[in-house]
Amino acid sequence: MNDKILILDFGSQYTQLIARAVREANVYCEIVPFNKEIQSDAGLKGIILSGSPFSVNDDSMLSVDIKSWAKKLPVLGICYGAQLTAKLFGGSVEKSDKREFGRAAFTILEKDEIFDTVSSPSDVWMSHSDSIKNLPDDFKLLGTTGSIPVAAFKRTFQNEKVIYGLQFHPEVYHSAEGKKIIKNFLVNICGCKQDWTPAHFISDTIQSLKDQIGNGKVIMALSGGVDSTVAATLIHKAIGKNLFGIFVDNGVLRKDEFEQVIATCKSIGLNITGIDAKEHFYTKLAGKTDPEEKRKVIGRSFIEIFDKEAHKIEGIDFLAQGTIYPDVIESVSVHGPSVTIKSHHNVGGLPDTMKLALVEPLRALFKDEVRKVGAELGIPNEILARHPFPGPGLAIRILGEVTEEKVRLLQQADAIYINALKKHNLYVSVWQAGTMLLPVKSVGVMGDERTYEFTVVLRAVTSVDGMTADWAHLPYEFLAYVSNEIINNVRGINRVVYDISSKPPATIEWE
Repeated sequence: MNDKILILDFGSQYTQLIARAVREANVYCEIVPFNKEIQSDAGLKGIILSGSPFSVNDDSMLSVDIKSWAKKLPVLGICYGAQLTAKLFGGSVEKSDKREFGRAAFTILEKDEIFDTVSSPSDVWMSHSDSIKNLPDDFKLLGTTGSIPVAAFKRTFQNEKVIYGLQFHPEVYHSAEGKKIIKNFLVNICGCKQDWTPAHFISDTIQSLKDQIGNGKVIMALSGGVDSTVAATLIHKAIGKNLFGIFVDNGVLRKDEFEQVIATCKSIGLNITGIDAKEHFYTKLAGKTDPEEKRKVIGRSFIEIFDKEAHKIEGIDFLAQGTIYPDVIESVSVHGPSVTIKSHHNVGGLPDTMKLALVEPLRALFKDEVRKVGAELGIPNEILARHPFPGPGLAIRILGEVTEEKVRLLQQADAIYINALKKHNLYVSVWQAGTMLLPVKSVGVMGDERTYEFTVVLRAVTSVDGMTADWAHLPYEFLAYVSNEIINNVRGINRVVYDISSKPPATIEWE
């Protein structure tokens, strides 16, 4: 059993960053809503309390029984978690004279294991409107900043268990040595062994898959993307040919993608069947211009095709999905257990008639961890480094009605763009790139001829997780090269523009 840390989520925008920092220290952790009943087990080594957009002085204060847990396990309260700790133990928390947001210099007042090898002063990141004015009895002040008298504290109980509080956010990038503080808490205070590695995950997961599936058969929709490929490879290593992969050509894939994905999956030993359903999708999409309507048409059509193919295989017991940890987290609200705030993007409304048990080998991993596991499994880098691609494919990159001719135009233009990014060593520095086809035509001149053709938009963003994104500052010379290549080689397009919108306020995709 791996050592485990529980992160109690009070709704902070940074909660996932805490989890990522813990995982980077090779310690397994889980995020749970603060109000979820916690079951202690032998692997549980400590608890972290997240920040929150709420105040501990609100009438409907979000609270948890810290006193009970602090006597059993080491506890670390971050921002709201620290304020809640101070208040519940008898200290006072009051509204700050001004909201403190940004960098601050943290000074260590007393040496402690949690600050082992941490500089003093050290840059930290503040984001709060309340401050701890008075610490409870038996609490020790460990650190301060120029404007915050109580920036770090601890209390040690008679059984040697300890509770810490940090007013700042050690999990964010701007806290220069924050991850070192978190690692010190995990190793020095909680005694975690740091054994959460890709190799251990693979061996543990393959064994658990064997235990779960046995001699059963598993069906899975493959896309050629990182998540589905890594999940399928793990399942394949556990049950071999009893995994049946289905890859549906919905007519809105990228150029030559259908053939490439089939070849790649077969090269790594996956049992995959390709279904050419282009005409089915084009027929269903005819006349549809609303983005949501197009998404629903593609979703329903995919389910029809997948269900039909699934019934051709006898004895299927399980449905496998490439669900990853952010999908799981985003399906839960801190305001109440199991309150869905985002529909699960992998489930997609599969018919109840299938009555299959779910297999989700990646549901504990973040995206970067999926890539590390994939590398450990020997999956080709062209798959692991592949940019995200929307489920509805090019249908939501073609504004307006989707036709086979428009798909052909966009496939050609997009292939030129993506291949150019790779050729000029820009692909890996961009989080996601793609081409949009606008439903407008403009006048152009080619040779002595007047043209009246379509416009495409090039889009490239930098991001960590897609929640926010900046437009990528691609070199002018590169953009000029791509524009020239598209206009000269794709008959039907005579104008190329570049999207310089960030998210927010814009989204990455146009529809």
